[in-house]
Amino acid sequence: MAHFLDLSDAGADALAAMINDALDRKAARAGLPKAAPDPDAPLEGHVLALVFEKSSTRTRVSFDIAMRQLGGSVLLLDSASSQLGRGETLADTARVLSRMVDGIMLRTDDHAKIEEMARHASVPVINGLTDRSHPCQIVADLLTAIEHGKALPGLEVAWFGDGNNVLHSILEAAGLMKFNVRVATPAGYEPDPTFVAMARAGGAAVTLTQDAATAARGADVLVTDTWISMGQAEAEEKLAAMAPYQVNAALMAEAKPDAIFLHCLPAHVGDEVSEEVFEGPQSVVFDEAENRIHAQKSVLLWAFGKLGV
Repeated sequence: MAHFLDLSDAGADALAAMINDALDRKAARAGLPKAAPDPDAPLEGHVLALVFEKSSTRTRVSFDIAMRQLGGSVLLLDSASSQLGRGETLADTARVLSRMVDGIMLRTDDHAKIEEMARHASVPVINGLTDRSHPCQIVADLLTAIEHGKALPGLEVAWFGDGNNVLHSILEAAGLMKFNVRVATPAGYEPDPTFVAMARAGGAAVTLTQDAATAARGADVLVTDTWISMGQAEAEEKLAAMAPYQVNAALMAEAKPDAIFLHCLPAHVGDEVSEEVFEGPQSVVFDEAENRIHAQKSVLLWAFGKLGV
């Protein structure tokens, strides 16, 4: 077994294997009902605990369907319906769940919480999102880019807006898979320098700029996220600072003609992305959302030691 707290827990070879496995499994399912198991049902008899301290749509549904397609099942827990909401520690929760389930997915705020759970669990722990990173999302994003004809080595990815957890995982992936990232953020909203250094150490070119057009020029993939992250209070000052970084038609025109637009959703159309771009032909956000299922399946197989690398 192996924990999947960040992309570096797997490494470049495993990440490539996950993407290839996801492509193969997705193609093999053509025409099957959504919940029909894959023919090999590699996780038959396995159960995954889904622990949510933050609300979710795509993460919750994709892990549930992923486990069904792999032949397994899930058990859903949240703070309101478990002892986590009454103060039981993550350490104790990890030790109890390890006796009852085969793996744990945690979606929470502070990254230290998932690290604590992993320290005390004797089954794989998977990061469904923390304030620091969102690795499962980026596996789906890379899968989507490849499906739309993009090769990862040398890919030019442009990010606009807040230097958040999604960007951190993009930077981590860039160092592993040898693509480049242009980051356009307002002053004071830059990504954690640790992730910038990690990407550069892996051979990625990382450009930090306050000019959105500079970042977009010649890009293969344009990516953004909500400006006010889950759990943050509405901040007029932040929204005003982010306004020049909206991904709109003018910004898309700076990119390559075949560039694609990604967004992990939910989107605030009219804020970080214009309706014209979100609903336009270069937007592949719903392919990206569907690919959370296929990415999750390969992450699970890797964590359970069933993905050859």
